[in-house]
Amino acid sequence: MCAVSGGTRVALDAALGVGEDHVVNKDDLDELLIGRLCAEIDLPEPDPAAWREQITGVCVRMRDQYLRYPGISRAALAAAPINEDTLRLAEGMLAILLAGGISPQAAAWGIDARTLHVNAYTLEFSLRGRSGDEWVVDRDELLSRFSHLPDTFPQTKRYAAELTAGTDHERFDFTVELMLGGLARR
Repeated sequence: MCAVSGGTRVALDAALGVGEDHVVNKDDLDELLIGRLCAEIDLPEPDPAAWREQITGVCVRMRDQYLRYPGISRAALAAAPINEDTLRLAEGMLAILLAGGISPQAAAWGIDARTLHVNAYTLEFSLRGRSGDEWVVDRDELLSRFSHLPDTFPQTKRYAAELTAGTDHERFDFTVELMLGGLARR
């Protein structure tokens, strides 16, 4: 049983469309929620000529889904992909990479790397602004801190602007593209 009151659990089960014996604990609930988010992601028909754009689009849609529900990425990092909706997403990503000529092993690990990247990115994003998270500072503060570092950090001081440049989504897109380039070269 889910660890909530009887009336709340019944409403939750009804909202998720599951019976009482499907949601046994928090892990089951997390798995269902992640699956529901994945179910809303449309997958394109794999196209060998457009595989990079297709896999990037899936990653962006996954990122946006996870950002809608702060904290879900924490559960996603710990969950094994056994929900059919989650597996459908992995299957679609695998089909796209294979259509792009990526070897099966590289495609499998590429999916894992992309999923970890989406989860880590959305987890970091969800942690911002929470009280007590003093390690999260804005760009101006980082630039100031880098400029006051001792001379034993010459590269960090010199390239502080580059280290702190870009919007969050620009950095996300860069990493996805970086991973795609690595896959294409394998």
